[in-house]
Amino acid sequence: MNKKSLTVALLLGGCSPEREVSKSSSKSIFDALLNLGHNVKLIDPAYGKNQPQNIKDFFTEKDYSEISASNYIDVFNSNLFDGVDIVFLGLHGKFGEDGLVQSLLELKGLKYTGSNINSSSIAINKEMSKYLFDHFNVNTPKWLSATKNYNLKVITTKIENQIGFPCVIKPNDQGSTVGLTICKDEKTIKDGLTFALSYSDKAIIEEYISGKEMTVAILDNKALPVLEIKPEHGLYDYECKYTSGKSQYIVPAEINDDIAKFMQREAVTAFKALGCSVYGRIDYRLSESNVPYCLEVNTLPGMTSTSLVPKMAKAVGISFDELIDKIILLSL
Repeated sequence: MNKKSLTVALLLGGCSPEREVSKSSSKSIFDALLNLGHNVKLIDPAYGKNQPQNIKDFFTEKDYSEISASNYIDVFNSNLFDGVDIVFLGLHGKFGEDGLVQSLLELKGLKYTGSNINSSSIAINKEMSKYLFDHFNVNTPKWLSATKNYNLKVITTKIENQIGFPCVIKPNDQGSTVGLTICKDEKTIKDGLTFALSYSDKAIIEEYISGKEMTVAILDNKALPVLEIKPEHGLYDYECKYTSGKSQYIVPAEINDDIAKFMQREAVTAFKALGCSVYGRIDYRLSESNVPYCLEVNTLPGMTSTSLVPKMAKAVGISFDELIDKIILLSL
């Protein structure tokens, strides 16, 4: 454990659709930082200079009308970061996980947790990630992309010829299954694209892999045990991710040892392919014929009480506080 007391700025909230998830993650991180003996400054960039005065107000919703991405500039132009040794990123999704905040922090000469600007911006871009997965021979579902000026007839034909049904339609740069639809036939394509494109300028249309939800955490370029997720709904959607009791978690996953080791090796390959560092989580589907398909890399995975990385760390004897401490030390 880290014996030196640091001044840590914990960035939380933000402007993405994952704002509430960020607050939940950050409450757990905040408690761990205090347990480790660090001095903690809470900063919600969406509020700009008008930061909450009470600690509890950072973790509840004050007034959505005061939240704006333009407020980020005021925060980074302020003296809120004075005396900070490192910034712990508790943000999720756009305006936090996509390289934007990392860029602003580097301009201020501040150290921060997790992956750098380039790897963050690539990892959140699902299409770009898939090109790199292909290049490094990481098995991933077949996919197409569509922008807001798509031709429905052309897209439908491509789906039928190249992917088939059911298929998954999701935003190119969101997480936590925000904007995701499983399309069972051509009648649902338009609604799926409309939904996904309401969150992003580009949608990914992906082959649906029938099978099990799996994930692998990476810490210091090493894979933790594979975890299997058994969601109540059959799909690991937003509700099953963030509602206690809605999913079962098995770690280590009860799968063939050779398959588990293969997934761990490939997860490290995917992580390094995108240039990621410190920690992350690689999501998989394991097909009914036991073929692993890599879906995406999460550079700032959830850290709530129901989150997956802490569960995988615990399986190898790393407590939540120790995990937070290790992330800080690796980032420094």
